[in-house]
Amino acid sequence: MPIYEYEACDLERACARCRRAFEVLQSMKDPPLERCPACGAPVRKLVSRCRASVVEPDEGRGEVETRIKEYEQQGLWSHAAELADTHAAKAGDDALKMRAIDDYRKAGYPLETLEKHAKSETE
Repeated sequence: MPIYEYEACDLERACARCRRAFEVLQSMKDPPLERCPACGAPVRKLVSRCRASVVEPDEGRGEVETRIKEYEQQGLWSHAAELADTHAAKAGDDALKMRAIDDYRKAGYPLETLEKHAKSETE
């Protein structure tokens, strides 16, 4: 359902809520509000700027995440770590990088090596 913005028509009769613009979740079929739900003062619907953002999914990310999870469930920590590490480097994904380091640790890689690897990637 869309979110609509309203504000008071008469600021002298308005409450704290409708003196400033307030939002209401309404169906597009619902008629616009005529009165403030809090104080009953007359309100008008505002024309709002669009606040939507378009997020383009990372191609193949879901498949990579699924494969990493499968490797982890099977206890194939080095496989999971290498896949996560490779994808993190390509995508610049710090969370995936930390997951790779955690999987390397579970695979038995020396802690000193992992610390150097983590530092070299963050610099």
